[in-house]
Amino acid sequence: MAIPYSFCFVHLLLILSKPTFISSSLTKGSSISVDNKNDHLVSPNRLFTAGFYKVGINAYCFSIWFTEPVSENVNPTVVWMANRDVPVNGKRSKLSLNGNGNLVLRDAGRAIVWSTETKATNGSLVLHLKDNGNLVLNQVNGHPYILWQSFDHPTDTILPGQLFKRNSQLVSSRSTTNFSSGFYKLYFENNNVLNLLYDGPEITSVYWPDPYSKTWEAGRSTWNNSRVAKLDSSGQFNSSDEFGFFVSDYGMRRQRIMKVEFDGNVRVYSLVDHKWVVQWQAFSRPCKIHGVCGPNSLCTYSPQIGGECSCVHGYKKKDPKDWSKGCEPIFKSCQKGEEGYVEIPYVEFYGYDIDYLSNKTLESCKQACLNDCNCKGFQLKYDNSVYNCFLKNLLYNGYQSGFENTMYIKLPKSLLSSYNPRVANKLAYTCPGDLIIPISRSYDKKHESGSLNVLLWVGGVIGVLEIVLILFFLYATLKGSTTAVESYFPIASGFKRFTYAELKRATHNFRTEIGRGGAGVVYKGNLSDDRVAAIKVLQEATHQGEAEFQAEISTIGRLNHMNLIETWGYCVEGKHRLVVYEYMENGSLAKILDSNNLDWGKKLEIALGMAKGLAYLHEECLEWILHCDVKPHNILLDANFDPKVADFGLSKFFDRGAVDDSSFSKIRGTRGYMAPEWVYNLPITSKVDVYSYGVVILEMITGKSPLQMHKVSIENSGRDQSLVEWVRETIREDNDGTWIEEIVDERTCGGYDTRSLKNLVKIALQCVEEDRDARPSMSQVVNMLLNPDGY
Repeated sequence: MAIPYSFCFVHLLLILSKPTFISSSLTKGSSISVDNKNDHLVSPNRLFTAGFYKVGINAYCFSIWFTEPVSENVNPTVVWMANRDVPVNGKRSKLSLNGNGNLVLRDAGRAIVWSTETKATNGSLVLHLKDNGNLVLNQVNGHPYILWQSFDHPTDTILPGQLFKRNSQLVSSRSTTNFSSGFYKLYFENNNVLNLLYDGPEITSVYWPDPYSKTWEAGRSTWNNSRVAKLDSSGQFNSSDEFGFFVSDYGMRRQRIMKVEFDGNVRVYSLVDHKWVVQWQAFSRPCKIHGVCGPNSLCTYSPQIGGECSCVHGYKKKDPKDWSKGCEPIFKSCQKGEEGYVEIPYVEFYGYDIDYLSNKTLESCKQACLNDCNCKGFQLKYDNSVYNCFLKNLLYNGYQSGFENTMYIKLPKSLLSSYNPRVANKLAYTCPGDLIIPISRSYDKKHESGSLNVLLWVGGVIGVLEIVLILFFLYATLKGSTTAVESYFPIASGFKRFTYAELKRATHNFRTEIGRGGAGVVYKGNLSDDRVAAIKVLQEATHQGEAEFQAEISTIGRLNHMNLIETWGYCVEGKHRLVVYEYMENGSLAKILDSNNLDWGKKLEIALGMAKGLAYLHEECLEWILHCDVKPHNILLDANFDPKVADFGLSKFFDRGAVDDSSFSKIRGTRGYMAPEWVYNLPITSKVDVYSYGVVILEMITGKSPLQMHKVSIENSGRDQSLVEWVRETIREDNDGTWIEEIVDERTCGGYDTRSLKNLVKIALQCVEEDRDARPSMSQVVNMLLNPDGY
């Protein structure tokens, strides 16, 4: 097909309207525009490029980078940024060299977001990018005079030959994808020593040189007044405080950079076979870097995986996306008389001592911390033949020290028995991977050149008409030979988007029904890859838009826990909404309870597994998910009778910050398992699931349905009771402590441990309290099940 002349005309207009600017210098009165992607400064040796670098959605920073990326599909390596914390819009933003000698960066032609704040008295001005990557603003009046240079204002990187001076500082980026200022800084302290500082959201501390050591013990000297350091092209680094090193490939002619990384380490890289290879780093064990895991957490190191963050026992991760925020307690502090310790050997928590006790016994240290509500734990160290005790008011900078130091963490006694030294600091749950939240910049259009606008509009209209005609031609020729194309929405990795025809074929036209509930009907199916699946046809989703449905199903697909049903895919076509799950061999807990195929040991395991799955939904992941219909029919059992919570997430999603928002349009759940909040129109929180869980546990123990009414005792004859009331009344009237024998289901095979079963009943009754604030959280239920002695 021949290319239309009008298309060529429009293309020519666009080229003429935006001239290409590629040079090594910028002169007075000229500018570099973000609108033209080829508007760059390039060094004479073409090694470096300066221009607008994309850092997000419509967000750009004026930057310097290595012209050639190290490999395909990898962004070029940035070595300097002017406006890293204030990106500019992708339209009408310009870097201009004004006549007064000031280099100015404007956002969308309006506000100044960055400038060199320089002035020129006379002579010509030129901004040029040198072969060494230095961007220099010169005033030329006979001899060039440097008004400003990027080497004096580094970002997070220095290049060979670049002097690191008294007022210089390298500040890390926030992450590998977020170039804004992070928490780590390399600078010269007032004592003339080169330091690394952690400047976090809550604390600030120097961590290099080793804060334990004296300055001279670290090989540094304060007796200098130059405060200057430099990395040369051969790979040698020297600082005026007598610190220096040679990189491992010293002497070889290679491109090099020295960088303060987002993880707080300083590394020198060399370009080897199109890859940046680490040739030196300040820390071989990253766990010694302060703030790397945030408060109340522990950094463990292994050569295979490097540093790994985990919460101290009794604490949970504060922000699933960000370890720098650390962990927060799952208990109320200062419960005097109800506290004890877990012992973690070979662990150090540096700093934040509220008291130092010399030559003390272990018991006296424990008592001193118990008497102080601000004490979170203490460090016991053996030094000069005596034991010294360091009481901590904050648990920061935790790492495995390798020395015979022992850390004692103060916790409520109810949490002590669940502590397992082998897995003490491993997270119990795995949440979705880090989510990248892109930087974006909005843009408000202003009036531009009238003649240029008219020209572009005319050309644009002609181009649109041609595109419409081409599309119409393609549609006319291909009609009947192609099927309708569904719109594409990104969704959780690992998902498959099935067609309705595929699932209809997999279920043999929805022939074998294996479950039915308020949300829809479940059918057994065989997928094309021979997996057996449970395919749910949602009955109440026809009103829901495709984007809304996929947003919710995407959240479900990212969840990963051994006690949650695994979601394999979905289908959305027209009014059809289907979800594809893994198939559970033993069906629902409701079916198994009717058949009496469980012994008491397995029932206890099911109770614990259910609690862990619900705790994960409520507290461990990015979205705060309420189930709203916890009942035996929604607890499925695999081949080993291990429980998996199903149908979660289809009722309602909550933002974690909206805990008091009751936005349900109607009552949800199943009669008999529903919390009183639904009836009294109270705010709906995670405690509605706790109530339902308690009812399910009582049903497992007694073998009686919550809908089954029970006659009360003779004193209260004439009135029926619910299952919860019947259990409470039975316990209340029992005088000899044998009430457990009266309520247990005699049909359940095998013997039972009276103590464990009584504990389970008490937990269930606490879960079904009328007052929601009196109910425990699901994570507290897990702790009570694992720690019957502390309950």
